[in-house]
Amino acid sequence: MKPGRFISFEGIDGAGKSTHIEAVAERLRSRGAEVVCSREPGGTELAEQLRELLLHSPMDALTETLLVFAARRDHITRLIAPALARGASVLCDRFTDATFAYQGGGRGFDLPVLTQLEQWVQQGLQPDLTLWFDLPAEVAAERRAAARAADRFERQDVVFFERVIDGYRARAQADPARFARIDALQPPSRVAAQIADVLQGRGW
Repeated sequence: MKPGRFISFEGIDGAGKSTHIEAVAERLRSRGAEVVCSREPGGTELAEQLRELLLHSPMDALTETLLVFAARRDHITRLIAPALARGASVLCDRFTDATFAYQGGGRGFDLPVLTQLEQWVQQGLQPDLTLWFDLPAEVAAERRAAARAADRFERQDVVFFERVIDGYRARAQADPARFARIDALQPPSRVAAQIADVLQGRGW
């Protein structure tokens, strides 16, 4: 049995990553793969309940971080790890890079603590590929305003999201073999072409 592939889609709110997940799923399915699409926080019944708390209930950065990793642990054990073990490809709308970007970069939370939690919760599990949808914070804010009512994170100001982008950039620089930067400022067709080039380069 071929091992499954784990692909995460990262970027600030409004970067457009969710639009392209299904296209990647169809590409992999057309090549015979079983594909499981999920999201974080979320993906399991428990993790979805924690997601609602995270998006709508006031809390400090430590509580926020612990809830994120609690949701992630349940997600890994109940969905991601079993899917990968049977050879499925998992496409996840956000994973741990988002925690380092939002809680670490945006909230200024202690990065060594995040690293320790990452090790405890994931036990070495990381995506095989992370597609980072990089978009200026001001543009993302305009897109969010036109698309939906804002949750607790989306109501943060542009300066917060600039720190989040810096958090993503730091993660990408620390693991360049895993990350592929996607210029999300381009039209959707050009974004899709960038993603296709990345996947083609990996033989996927």
